[in-house]
Amino acid sequence: MNAQEVLNALGVPAAAVTGGSLKVRSPIDGAPLGAVHEATPAQMSEAVARAHDAFLQWRTVPAPKRGELVRLFGEELRANKAALARLVSLEAGKVSSEGEGEVQEMIDICDFAVGQSRQLHGLTIASERPGHRMMEQYLPLGVVGIISAFNFPVAVWAWNAALALVAGDSCIWKPSEKTPLTALATQALFEKAVAAFVAQGGKAPAHLSQVLNGRAAVGEAMVDDHRVALVSATGSTRMGRAVGPRVAARFGRCLLELGGNNAIIVTPSADLDLAVRGILFGAYGTAGQRCTTTRRVIAHASIHDELVARLDRARAQLKIGDPTVAGHLIGPLIDAAAFDAMQQALADARVQGGEVSGGGRALAEQYPDAWYAVPALVRMPAQTEVVKRETFAPVLYTLKYETLEQAIALQNDVPQGLSSAIFTNDVREAEAFMSASGSDCGIANVNIGTSGAEIGGAFGGEKETGGGRESGSDAWKAYMRRTTNTVNYSRELPLAQGVKFDI
Repeated sequence: MNAQEVLNALGVPAAAVTGGSLKVRSPIDGAPLGAVHEATPAQMSEAVARAHDAFLQWRTVPAPKRGELVRLFGEELRANKAALARLVSLEAGKVSSEGEGEVQEMIDICDFAVGQSRQLHGLTIASERPGHRMMEQYLPLGVVGIISAFNFPVAVWAWNAALALVAGDSCIWKPSEKTPLTALATQALFEKAVAAFVAQGGKAPAHLSQVLNGRAAVGEAMVDDHRVALVSATGSTRMGRAVGPRVAARFGRCLLELGGNNAIIVTPSADLDLAVRGILFGAYGTAGQRCTTTRRVIAHASIHDELVARLDRARAQLKIGDPTVAGHLIGPLIDAAAFDAMQQALADARVQGGEVSGGGRALAEQYPDAWYAVPALVRMPAQTEVVKRETFAPVLYTLKYETLEQAIALQNDVPQGLSSAIFTNDVREAEAFMSASGSDCGIANVNIGTSGAEIGGAFGGEKETGGGRESGSDAWKAYMRRTTNTVNYSRELPLAQGVKFDI
């Protein structure tokens, strides 16, 4: 199916994707996919008002009932998985299995959130005062604003929205201007779930979830609006530096998922066959356009050259092309700016002593309006400036180490702190890597790569990655406010800490 057929199948009216000022082109071949209508900052303000009204109603619905709506949404995703995955591939350039995997992440977080809707628990706390009981409650927070990036155009929204909805919040979504169609399709499926929820007797207010497409000014209007209780923003560190202080200035909450510069340490005891497979997907899957992409390999000097030679041979065999065609593993970069940034990074690496294999443009004659790149492998003499910055492209830097302590220090010596991994068959090395003096990242894996997180574990990182966490055991708390209650069931009024105030 072409994009319009997919949109029709998903319930997006043609009027929503024609006649607008936001032009959408497929990174696969540069062909136009639609022209989406852009919201204005004033329209964002109006949307926030509607979302706040929806929140005031939704917060009174029992949490398990809220979970039922999310369950129905998950069923819509199951029924439309193939079509939505196809749209993800057409608009974001992902290979088909990755598009399907992204929609599966949405289904998984819905399942997770449904269970969580019956576990929004607080604590009962012993009071020092006789005849008193203390407890904590978690209560709905308010309007949740979600800013998502092009590389995971639907999953990241679902990670936030599924938990926010069971928590009793309403949502406003400002998707990437590069991938607005998938957002509109997701919203159409959500509205079908709402209709089914209401048909079976549920009470769901209008405007519980809204999508507003547009450019930076629309997102800024949401970020600055004091009625938006939480802003969950996924994107570059540069974006996070702009969003964080603005939300903090009005004492709002932020959940930031920003850049990554992820390393894999390969030790002398490692299974190299396993390591090569893990590194290849981590470095070159999604054409290097994941925040968890493997950017650096830090290999022991005794195995470095063999490992790099194997990686280079395998890299050269990866099939590049239309990601919707079976067998193609490397799709396009999102646009020309991404390709230019890759070329600048490779030029800088050469100046800083790097030996570059690959990295040039591919399929230019077949797709003159698309930006395919040959995956690059760069042997670096040291961890220079270019290695320390994130380049959102299929570029893998390799470094040598002599001691594990040196390897961990190299891994941690970058501004970002999202994902990390070690390949080793030595339990001491694995435990050291995961210890307090080991990896400083939010994700630290053993004998698997840096990409491919599951929703059962908290996702996020430290330092310039922003400190946010999505999914995982207690991520729901980010979407709720905590209140402490003290109940006096005695006939006395003792004060805490033995204070006397007798009248």
